[in-house]
Amino acid sequence: MNPSNLITSPSLQHHSSSLPSPFLNPNPLFIRTTSTLPKRRRFRVSFPRNSSASLDQPASSPPPPSIIGAQKELKGIEVVVDKLSPPLRLATSAIIVAGAVAAGYGLGFQFGRNRNAAIGGAVALGVAGGAAAYSLNACAPHVAAVNLHNYVAGFDDPARLKKEDIESIANKYGVSKQDEAFKAEICEIYCQFVSSVLPPGGQELKGDEVDRIINFKNSLGIDDPDAASMHIEIGRKYFRQRLEVGDRDADIEQRRAFQKLIYVSNLVFGEASSFLLPWKRVFKVTDSQVEVAIRDNAQRLYASKLKSLGRDIDAGQLVALREAQLSYRLSDELAESLFKERTRKLVEENISEAVSMLKSRTRAVPGVGQAVEELDKILAFNDLIVSLKSHPDVDRFARGVGPISLIGGEYDNDKKIEDLKLLYRAYVTDALSGGRMEDSKVTSLNQLRNIFGLGKREAEAITLDVTSKVYRKRLSQAVSGGDLEMADSKATFLQNLCDELHFDPQKASEIHEEIYRQKLQQCVADGELSEEDVSALLRLRVMLCIPQQTVEAAHSDICGSLFEKVVKEAIASGVDGYDAEIKKSVRKAAHGLRLTRETAMSIASKAVRKIFINYIKRARAAGNRTESAKELKKMIAFNSLVVTELVEDIKGESADTSVDESKEEPVEEVPQTEEDEEWESLQTLKKIKPNKELAAKVGKPGQSEITLKDDLPERDRTDLYKTYLLFCLTGEVKRIPFGAQITTKKDDSEYVFLNQLGGILGLSGKEIVEVHRSLAEQAFRQQAEVILADGQLTKARVEQLNDLQKQVGLPAEFAQKIIKNITTTKMGAAIETAVTQGRLSIKQIRELKEANVDLDSMVSEKLRETLFKKTVDDIFSSGTGEFDEEEVYEKIPSDLNINKEKARRVVRELAESRLSNSLIQAVALLRQRNREGVVASLNDLLACDKAVPARPLSWEVPEELADLYTIYLKKDPPPEKLSRLQYLLGINDSTASALREMGDRLLDASVEEEKFVF
Repeated sequence: MNPSNLITSPSLQHHSSSLPSPFLNPNPLFIRTTSTLPKRRRFRVSFPRNSSASLDQPASSPPPPSIIGAQKELKGIEVVVDKLSPPLRLATSAIIVAGAVAAGYGLGFQFGRNRNAAIGGAVALGVAGGAAAYSLNACAPHVAAVNLHNYVAGFDDPARLKKEDIESIANKYGVSKQDEAFKAEICEIYCQFVSSVLPPGGQELKGDEVDRIINFKNSLGIDDPDAASMHIEIGRKYFRQRLEVGDRDADIEQRRAFQKLIYVSNLVFGEASSFLLPWKRVFKVTDSQVEVAIRDNAQRLYASKLKSLGRDIDAGQLVALREAQLSYRLSDELAESLFKERTRKLVEENISEAVSMLKSRTRAVPGVGQAVEELDKILAFNDLIVSLKSHPDVDRFARGVGPISLIGGEYDNDKKIEDLKLLYRAYVTDALSGGRMEDSKVTSLNQLRNIFGLGKREAEAITLDVTSKVYRKRLSQAVSGGDLEMADSKATFLQNLCDELHFDPQKASEIHEEIYRQKLQQCVADGELSEEDVSALLRLRVMLCIPQQTVEAAHSDICGSLFEKVVKEAIASGVDGYDAEIKKSVRKAAHGLRLTRETAMSIASKAVRKIFINYIKRARAAGNRTESAKELKKMIAFNSLVVTELVEDIKGESADTSVDESKEEPVEEVPQTEEDEEWESLQTLKKIKPNKELAAKVGKPGQSEITLKDDLPERDRTDLYKTYLLFCLTGEVKRIPFGAQITTKKDDSEYVFLNQLGGILGLSGKEIVEVHRSLAEQAFRQQAEVILADGQLTKARVEQLNDLQKQVGLPAEFAQKIIKNITTTKMGAAIETAVTQGRLSIKQIRELKEANVDLDSMVSEKLRETLFKKTVDDIFSSGTGEFDEEEVYEKIPSDLNINKEKARRVVRELAESRLSNSLIQAVALLRQRNREGVVASLNDLLACDKAVPARPLSWEVPEELADLYTIYLKKDPPPEKLSRLQYLLGINDSTASALREMGDRLLDASVEEEKFVF
C-alpha cells in the first residue's frame, strides 16, 4: 500500500479548516432548546506530541505528568462555585437576587422620593443580581469539567477510571453529562487516551489497544458518534504533523501511524465503522486503501502472536491463535500463509544448524549424528502438526495446520538445494549404518523428502547411491565369508539381502552384471580365457544368479571388442597382407576368447560391411560405368581373397577342406521353381552359372554369409548389380589417340564375378532373375519399337522380331506381350486421332470391337461420349425421319461403354434443340423452293419428336405451315408420319382436308405471283 494515498491532499487542508470543529458540537443532531445563552462556547483540544514531534524538543525537557495533561486551576467566581453544593448555590443565587431587589428598592426610594423611583431601582439592581446569579450557575459545568480533568489527571493509568466516578462528579455540581463544556472535556480525555494508546509509526501494535480503548470508552460513557469524531480528529492531527515535518522518514512514520489508527478504529466500532468513520470523505482515501491498512496491521499483529509459537505446540495454542485471528479480522488465506511461514522458519532453524554441523565436521561421526538429531526434531515436529490436523476440534484451530514444506522459504532455491541433498544423504547413510533399513526409516525418508521438496528422481538417486555402496559391502562380506556360497538358494539369499536394505532387485542385478564384467576384464587381460578363468567366471555367475543372456552380452561387449580389434587388423592388411601370421591371430582370438560362432561372425560382419560400403561409395562416385565396375570388381576380389579367408578362420576350417567343399558345391543343385525355369533361356542368366572349366579358371568362390542385404535398400542393390551386368554386356570402353574409342569384349569370367557380386549384395535368386528379365525386356522393347514404328505388323517384321527374341533369350509369351503393347499403343493413338477428327463412325467402332480391339483403354471416356453425341446428331439430321430407341438407348451406349442414363440426357438435349431448328430450316428451304430439303427437314422434325414428344409448334405465318404440310403430303408419306406432322404444325382436320383437295394449286399460284412481282 502507498501510505500517501491515506492522507488528504494539501488542497483539502484549507477547505477543512473553514469547517467548524467537531468539538464545538460533538453531536451534530443535537439542537439547542434554549436561547438564553448569549453565544456558543468554543473549547480548544490539545494533543500530546508523539515520538516524531518530540524529536524537535530538547532531550532535557521533562515528560508530562500525565497523558491527560497537567492539573487545571479555578479562577474568580469558579472557586466560589467549586465550594458550593447545588442546593446552596441555588439559595445563594436567590439571596443575591432578593438582596439586589431590596437594595435597589431602597436606593431608588431614597434618591427618588417616590414609589416609581423605588421600583425602578429595584428592577435595575434585580437585573444585575439576576445576572450575577446566572453567572454563578452558568460556570458550574465548566467547574465540573475542570474537576473531571484534574480527577483523571491524578491517575497514573487513566484506564482505572470508572463510570461511577464521572457520574458522581456530574451529580456533585448538578450538571448533566450532555452539557456542552462537560461533554467536551469527556471527548478531550478520550482523545488524549486514544492518542496515548496508539503507538508511534515506527512501533508495532501490541494487540491490547482495541480492548483498552473500548473499556475506557465504556468507562467515560461517551457515545459512539462522539468517540468516532475524536478518531477523525486524531487523523487530522496526523495530517497536520505530516505537513509540519520535512523529513522523509518522519513522513513515512506518520503514514504508518495513520494506518494503525484506521485499523484500531475499525475494530473499536466494528460494523458501525462504515458510517461512523468517513475516511473516504474526510481524507480522500478509497475502500481498498482502508482494506490494505486493516490487512497489513492484522498481519503484523498475527505474526507477532505467532512468535510465541514453538515446537511444543498444543491444541490450546492453536485455539488461541484462531481466536486472535478472528479478533484481528485477518482472512483465512493470510492466516494460513503466516502459520506455514512460522512453522517453516522453525524448521529452517533446525536445517541451518544441521548444515553447519555437517559442513564443519563432515568426516566426524558425532557431527553426522548431531545433524541427524536435528533432522529427527524436524520429523517429530512434522508428525505433531500432522497429528493435530486429524484432531476432532480442528475447525477451532488456527488455519494452516498440516505437513511442513520449505517451498517459498530460505531453502527454496538452486543454491540451497545442494545443502538439502547433503542432509538427505546423511540421513540415508545413518539409516543404513547398521547394515539394514528399518521400515520406520523408510517412512521418515519419505516425509523428509516431502519437507525438503526434493523430486522423486533426486531422492531415489541419492538413496540408490548410498544403498548401492552398502549392498556392495554386504555382498563382499557374504562372498568372502562363504555365506553366499554355502546358501542352499543363492537367489533367496540375495533377495533377503535386498529386502533388508529395501533395495531394488533390478538394481542389484545391474551391480551383479558390473561385478561380472570387471572380473571378465581381468581374465581377458592377456588376450584369451584359460580354463581356470572360465571356472572362476562360472562360479561367480552361479553365486550372483546372472542370466545366460547377460553373460553372453558381457562376453560380446568385452571379448567382442578385443576380437573386433584383431578383425580390423586382419582386414587392414589388405589382399596381399593376409598371411599365415594374421590367420593365426584370428584363429587364436576367435577360439581363445570363447566367443560363439554367431557372435564372432556378427563382429566380423560389422567390420567387413563397413569396407564393402566404402567400395560402394567409390563406385557410385565414379565418372562412368567402367570406373564403377572396376570398383565393384575390387570389392569382389577383396571378398574372395580376404573376407572368405577370414570367415574360414573364424569357423576353424582349413584351406584344403574349403577347396574340397567348393568342388562339391556344383554337385548340389538348388531346386528351381517354375518361374526360374521359365527364364532359363536368358543368355545373361545362363552365363552367371559357370561350368567346371570356368570355375577352375576363376578360382575358389567367395563367401556369401556377410552381405549388404540389411545395409542397402533393394533398389540400390539391384542398380549396382545392373551396372556390372551392363559392363559384362558392353565390355570395357578404351579411348585411343585422335579422340576415338574402342570397346574391349570380356570373356564369360566376368559373369562369374557378377554372380559373386549378387552374393555380396544379398540378392535372392528371384531378385537376380528380375534384374536380368527387366534388362532383357528393355533391350527387346527398344529394338521392337524401331521395327514397329508405324504400328503395322507384317510377316517380314514378325520374322525380324523372332530373331531378336532368340538373340535376347526372352520367352516367347513375354515377347508377344511387348509386341502387342507396342502395336496397341500405336493403334490407340490412331483411333483417338480419328475420333477427334470425326473420321470414325459407330459402324467402324463395331468392326474394331469384333476384331477384339480394346477401345476402352485406347479411347478416353470423354471422346467416347463425344462420338455418341455426334452419332445421335447424325441421326437427327439424316432426313429419314426414323428414330430407333433400342439402337440409340441400348446398343450404341453398350458398344461405346458409356453410361446409359447419361446417354438418354444427351439425346433429350439434342432433340429439344434440333426440334425448333428443323422447323426454321424447313421454312428457309420452302422460301428457297427446295422441296427435297423441305421434306428432309420435316423428317428430322419428326425424328426429334419421336425421341422427345413435343407440343404443336407456333409460327408467325400460318400460310407457310400450310405450304410445308402440302409439300410433305405430295411425297406420299406414311399416314402416322403425316398425322403427327399435322399435329406438330397445328393444322386442324378441315384445313388438312382442304389442302389435300387443292393439291398444288396454291403453290402454283404463289409461284406465278412471285414471278410477276419479280
